[in-house]
Amino acid sequence: MAANFAPYQDIPESSRAFSPPPQGVSSPRIASPRTSLERTRNLGSSTLTSPPSRAYEQHDYFQGQPHQEAASPEVERVAWNAVPSTSRSGFGRPREDVDMFTTSLGWRLDYEACLAYLLLPPAGGVLLLVLEHQSDYVRFHAWQSSLLFAFAFVIHIIFSWSSFISWVLFVGDIVGIGWLTWRAYLDAATLDRYEVPFFGPLASSILDDE
Repeated sequence: MAANFAPYQDIPESSRAFSPPPQGVSSPRIASPRTSLERTRNLGSSTLTSPPSRAYEQHDYFQGQPHQEAASPEVERVAWNAVPSTSRSGFGRPREDVDMFTTSLGWRLDYEACLAYLLLPPAGGVLLLVLEHQSDYVRFHAWQSSLLFAFAFVIHIIFSWSSFISWVLFVGDIVGIGWLTWRAYLDAATLDRYEVPFFGPLASSILDDE
């Protein structure tokens, strides 16, 4: 009988792979796949449920915005549509935009310019040219009134033989006086010169040469 001098080795059955346990018996070495599935579902459910909470927070954050946005047009509407009473262009109303301009007579600029057409033209225009030396706006309307209605006076004398033509010219004088008076009052805030054909540019050239 031969002697075996090989080192000690364990029984071969201890190193073999274990067979899978039967159904219904849990093994400590093999993890159940159901656990990983449940963990994945739990993670997925938490991931899916988190956005509604975030959306809810955003909804709460912007909840007060519609009220503020609705209030802003109201402020703009008041700011742009509110017209102060001092800037309305009606006769007899206070106008701060013409009070800043001074005249030699100490009257309001718009009223004094209107007198160039209301005070028996062309006599009113000539009177203002004598008395007013500070306001170019008043002097322009005084020159225009003097030149225009002096020419109209000559036309009246020429056609004095016809009562019909005289009345037509008289109505034209009334309409012209009313229109020029309104423009002189209205343009006083900006000092714009409303020039009638021929006589307006002539009055401006005379005023510029003074």
